[in-house]
Amino acid sequence: MTLLSVNLNKIAVLRNSRGDAEPDIIRAAQTCIEAGCGGITVHPRPDQRHVRPDDVRALAVAVRGRVEYNIEGNPFAAPRGSYPGLIELAREVRPTQVTLVPDSDGQLTSDHGFDLERDAERLRPLVAELRTLGCRVSLFVDAGIVDFAHAVAIGAERVEIYTGPFAQAFADGDARSELARCVDTARRAQQAGLAVNAGHDLSQANLGTLRAAIPGLAEVSIGHALIGEALYDGLANTVRSYLQILS
Repeated sequence: MTLLSVNLNKIAVLRNSRGDAEPDIIRAAQTCIEAGCGGITVHPRPDQRHVRPDDVRALAVAVRGRVEYNIEGNPFAAPRGSYPGLIELAREVRPTQVTLVPDSDGQLTSDHGFDLERDAERLRPLVAELRTLGCRVSLFVDAGIVDFAHAVAIGAERVEIYTGPFAQAFADGDARSELARCVDTARRAQQAGLAVNAGHDLSQANLGTLRAAIPGLAEVSIGHALIGEALYDGLANTVRSYLQILS
């Protein structure tokens, strides 16, 4: 079954809006785990707009030995204040997976993947270090990529397909073209020996369509829609609904 990793960034956004400790991100993680999710995802950014370095550390303790732990972020973003940088956080907490994403402070959310040909040599030593730390490395990529030789050459083990355009097309009523791009990208990555993850704007409405179209989809990372739906149905119930779709 495709693993569901729940992204908890939105829990941190809500907490930070009041400047105190509620809602508790650790309790949220425990609720998701008890409901059956297979992973917890966080995406710390240097501006600390949501998940903070101390959250990353505390969650590592809370989830260790229970589910997979996935940390996303830009490996080229310099340390700032109490943010030590993505690679340093990985050194500290040794997550199951590190998903490298080419985002910047100016982005409201991640909205594009790496140019593998252009970025491969900059990524190579970082991928090597992360693998030395025991972390699986996934690269965030756009649907439509046809050549994964550079990703394989630098030691990446997975790619995560950016599904934002597919989700928008689905909402607009005709996702056939964008779905085909996701499917072709997944097929080419798998043929190159990479496992395939997917994420961004996935929801209960569109997840089943994507999952059915991509054989062997390893993992989906879902946060914004899942947390929004949980406002109505409860966090545990919403996690179980996603798991039912994936099964």
